[in-house]
Order: sequence, then structure tokens, then C-alpha cells
Amino acid sequence: MKILKNIVNCFAFIFTLTACHPSEEISFSMDPVENVEALWQAIDTKYCYVESKGIDWQAIHDEYITKAALLKKDDPVTLFDLCAAMLDSLHDGHVNLYSDFDRSYNTAWYDNYPANYDSHLQSLYLRDYRIAGGLYYCTIDGGKIGYIYYNSFSNSFSSSNMAWILASFADCRGIILDVRNNGGGDITNAYRLAAPFFSKSQTIGYWHHKNGPGHNDFSPMEEMRLDASLSGGLKWNKPVVVLCNRRSYSATNLFVSMMRYADLSTIIGGVSGGGGGMPMSYELPCGWMVRFSSVRMYDREKKDIEAGIEPDVLVTMQSSDKDDIIEKAIELIHHATKQK
Repeated sequence: MKILKNIVNCFAFIFTLTACHPSEEISFSMDPVENVEALWQAIDTKYCYVESKGIDWQAIHDEYITKAALLKKDDPVTLFDLCAAMLDSLHDGHVNLYSDFDRSYNTAWYDNYPANYDSHLQSLYLRDYRIAGGLYYCTIDGGKIGYIYYNSFSNSFSSSNMAWILASFADCRGIILDVRNNGGGDITNAYRLAAPFFSKSQTIGYWHHKNGPGHNDFSPMEEMRLDASLSGGLKWNKPVVVLCNRRSYSATNLFVSMMRYADLSTIIGGVSGGGGGMPMSYELPCGWMVRFSSVRMYDREKKDIEAGIEPDVLVTMQSSDKDDIIEKAIELIHHATKQK
């Protein structure tokens, strides 16, 4: 697919620019001011959401450079924590700092949202399941509804896997496709999973990447198209209900966004987690790696999907003896087929 090839080429170019030549001698500096300045510069010139998130990045610079000047050069743990705290101001799950002794991560993007997922309650439905590739599947509601749980887009599956699943659901009235707590992975799998639910190829969004140091320096927007032939000829022409929650992130967020344009599809649950960017990595003077988004993705209406996708039907789990989101999905499928 063109979108995937272009993104891969983009990151190959970025890697070529930043990679060290094998013959070069590598020396690392633990100077706190030098590293904080390098981290700030990398985000300022390469991170794609500084402007859109309304971050006063200059004020962040002044605050953390002052703090860095007070640190000792032989205290890497304190320096790491300072850099991680600065990155936390971005509130971005795609932003991480990697060292030999720790990895920073941010939880602000899902904190204070309802969990909308309980593995114990889910197990009441996901019984006698089979596994095809990375997909867990079974029938529920007396065999009337097909249920698929996909916990990571890093786990691949094939057209043959999907063929077995859809064949086993042939007599079902609809499918529940549960991607709650799916933190993302390979976006190729997002396209592949969506394809059987589209009757034809179509534009599902747009993307562009940072191509200059300014906060608004981006390449021209390019289409993201779903190729219906990715399904290998498989088509599902009955209702499909997609379940998501705030921890449906990154590639999962893109999947939820594109499924809004699928035939007979409904999105329910909570607001998805966002993570609409594609990350790149940059090395600091001390040798640590920082990861952050440099590619922005949008839906078909050119609305940024970084903050997450609003569901068609908002459902918050409240019961202790059943999964309210799965129950609502069952209800919607029966209503859509006018069979209860």
C-alpha cells in the first residue's frame, strides 16, 4: 500500500540522516545541560504535535535547563528522571526515553478515564474459544453472535485465519470485534483486519510528516486508502460492532477510526486512546534514545486523530456480573437484524 511504503521510506531517510557511520568512534557525554538542551531541541524541531497541543515549549525549556544546571554530571539516574519529567509535559504515550537502566512512559492519556474493560467479566463470554493467528474467537449469545478479541496489533494473522473465523460465524447475525486494551502494533494488521468489512476500496484518512524545524513544517498531505483486496476475497455483509476503550491506542486507534467508514459498522464503548502519530527515534549525547511522533494522521474529514475517536454509542461499564459493553453490542446487533 502506498501509505505504508511512503512512511517506511520516510523513516529510512530519517535513519540515514541520524545513524552513525560504523567506523566513527562513539563518545558519550553525561553533561546534564547538554543532554536536556539536545532533548528539547529534538522535540522542538522534530515532534509533530508541539503547536497543535498548545504546549509552551520555550517555557518548558527555561524550566528544565535551570534544573539541569543544578545536577551533577555523575548522576545519570537523576538526569534520566529530569528528562522523563520534561517529556511527560507532552502527555503522549508515543513518547519514551530509553536508557540501559529504565524506560520512561506517560499514562496521562488514559488516566482519569473509566477502564471499560474487565478480563474476568470478559471471560464469561470468551469461553471455548479458538485462536487463529493473534485472534481469539468464539460464538456467544447461544451461537447467534460471533465474538473476536484482538489484544495486540503486533500479533499477526493471515487471510486463511480470517477465512476460518468468518466461516465459523456464517450463521451468526453479526460480529463483535473487541479491541479494548489493545495498545497497538503493526498498522498493516489494522488494514488487514478492517478489509473484510469494506465492500470497496476507499480513502480512510490522510497523513503527513515533519519536514522542517518549524512547528508547522510538514510535507503535503497524502491519502491513506484501504485496499479491499487485502481481505483475500473475504467479505462480511452483516453488522459488526467494534468495542474500544481509552487503552485502544496507536494502531488500534487508527483501526477504530477507519472502521467508522466500514459497511454496517458501529463503534461503542469509550473514547479510544489516540496516538495518531507515527514515532521515530533520536539519540541524545549520553547515548540514550528518545522516541516521539513525527508523522500525523487524520481521518477522512482531515480531523486529527491524536486525541482519540469518539464512539457512536458511549457505554461505561458499571455492572459487576456482566460486561455492559458486550451486552450493548449484542443488543445493537439484534436490533439491526430486527431479531431479538
